[in-house]
Amino acid sequence: MSVICRKAVPEDVEPLYEMIKGYAERGIMLPRSREVLHRQLEHFVVAEVDGEVVGCGSLCRLGNDLVEVRSLGISEGHKGLGIGSRLLDRLVEEAQNQKIPKVMALTYEVSFFEKNGFAIVDKEIFPEKVWTDCVHCSKQNCCDEIAVLKELEISA
Repeated sequence: MSVICRKAVPEDVEPLYEMIKGYAERGIMLPRSREVLHRQLEHFVVAEVDGEVVGCGSLCRLGNDLVEVRSLGISEGHKGLGIGSRLLDRLVEEAQNQKIPKVMALTYEVSFFEKNGFAIVDKEIFPEKVWTDCVHCSKQNCCDEIAVLKELEISA
């Protein structure tokens, strides 16, 4: 199986929408409209197998030194094959290229992130996240996601 991780293109919006919608319906990812996906497409990477989009993820800048991994998901039938780690590596590489030293995520898949070099941290250390997104979330006052962080070596 050959997996290609690449920047998302406009033709990816519909598969991105469907994949994210499936996770959102289970309450484990925030939904994204097609319009939002079009606007934020430059921040997405996709994993492709035999021409089919089977995974996605994006980065959202929260400050000068912080980005968040968002919408990281893999289609059913392609989980457990290392595709998520490849996407995450690509996103971390992008943060490094942008000279952003901290990569965070809010997740239910803590062991996956730990396996990929992230550590559990207190959510409250990310006021940028709280004021950007959490104020609009239905789980705002009862959030059960775990915050994880990876600090990167950034060369001058």
